Amino acid sequence: MLRIRLRRVGKKKQPMYRIVVADSRAPRDGAFVESIGYYHPLNNPSTIVLDEERAKHWLDHGAQPSDRVAKILKIQGVAEIPAKLARRMELGEQRAKDAEAEKAKAAKTAAAEAAAAPPPPPPPPPAAEAPAEATAEVPAEEPAAEAPTEEASAEPAAEAAAETPTAEEPAAE
Repeated sequence: MLRIRLRRVGKKKQPMYRIVVADSRAPRDGAFVESIGYYHPLNNPSTIVLDEERAKHWLDHGAQPSDRVAKILKIQGVAEIPAKLARRMELGEQRAKDAEAEKAKAAKTAAAEAAAAPPPPPPPPPAAEAPAEATAEVPAEEPAAEAPTEEASAEPAAEAAAETPTAEEPAAE
């Protein structure tokens, strides 16, 4: 069975496609019967060049267009989109509309909740300067109290290691 489909050419991240007629069992970029045009999706607007006579010839001889090529053929006015593809496209459009409506509804409810919520209480007035200085001194004293205990525990361990003879010292004498 023959298919009219896209054959990728171009560099990495820069797709360009040739519109080709190929056997349906052939790989995407493999052997093809005839090239009937090209499609550059990154151009704005997309560039589509198609030999309409050859496309009609192959469609008349039973070649089936892929989904994307069917859309391209419709844009060029060569053929109508198959009913199955048209239903899928309508379903996709409907889902997009539903998603937009859902987002709008969520935004509206969030705005309503924000308006209904009581305003946050005002921050407490700043305290006098004297108590603020006292609280700043308290955290400074706590780390100082911890430091001697760490040094004290490290000193006995170092002394014990220095006094203990190792197994190599007696063997060396």
